[in-house]
Amino acid sequence: MQRRFRLSRSEDFKRVRRTGKSYAHPLVVLVTQACETHEHIRVGVTAGKTVGTAVHRNRTKRLLREAMRPLLPSIASGWDLILIARPALATATLTDTRAALTNLLQRANLLLPVDESPG
Repeated sequence: MQRRFRLSRSEDFKRVRRTGKSYAHPLVVLVTQACETHEHIRVGVTAGKTVGTAVHRNRTKRLLREAMRPLLPSIASGWDLILIARPALATATLTDTRAALTNLLQRANLLLPVDESPG
């Protein structure tokens, strides 16, 4: 995922967690917050110690970033998103992860219709 699409500041994470709306899935939790200051989407990825060791946490974060990358063009702009890994994600495949993210984005009404996607 390109740097301009990353949510990295601690204050931004705290703001999205505090005021955003969350959507849960057995593999991942999505927290969304509209952001007026940026015209593009920003995504933050996190994995707590419940996911497992550092190796497992890093794998789940890489998996989430890679699953999100092809979905970015079809997501409405102006949103900050946080993806929180759950323990089951440590054994999930890329296909399962992408399906979970698509499901969450549809529930959050963030996916653009196919004919409106830039590209």
